Amino acid sequence: MEHFARIVMEKQDTLSENLNESVFPNSFVYETEQGGTVFEIPLANPLSEEQADEFANQLADFMFNEGYEDFDIQISADDVDVNEDEETYDGDDFFEEYGVMWYNDDDEIDEAEYRGRKVKLGKPMQGDVKKFKVYVKNPKGNVVKVNFGDPNMRIKKSNPARRRSFRARHNCDNPGPRHKARYWSCRKW
Repeated sequence: MEHFARIVMEKQDTLSENLNESVFPNSFVYETEQGGTVFEIPLANPLSEEQADEFANQLADFMFNEGYEDFDIQISADDVDVNEDEETYDGDDFFEEYGVMWYNDDDEIDEAEYRGRKVKLGKPMQGDVKKFKVYVKNPKGNVVKVNFGDPNMRIKKSNPARRRSFRARHNCDNPGPRHKARYWSCRKW
């Protein structure tokens, strides 16, 4: 398949009846190695960047209307090199390149105890379960670990169209509280 649109989401036992051949001809569903569900729609022609953004927005609206909230949309690009604008870092290379990306609301407490060990608050670091993790205090005053980011996906925030789509899809104009993953994902983008 040369051109496609993919909707990647957590494992779905059943899909909405509106996600079928009558709405999306020649589409198919498969499972990723990580256990996610992928709904792939073949496209007859490549889409320009503007067309791809518009199609992604319409597809996102459709998915929201069908009751799905957590998904990613990928649309194939004909004229973009796969490795263009790609940023991948191993180990501490990310922090060497960008430095420490964090701030503290009260500028006083920057260390706390989480499950018996000292941790820095508000400092994103390489994650163990997800791509990144950060320790923060929730409104009750408890220290919590926030995991965010897909470990199998690359951040391409230097591509304005992808950045705009991600920020619109996750409502980054209103990212929510610091103890939620969406806040930290929006900060990275």
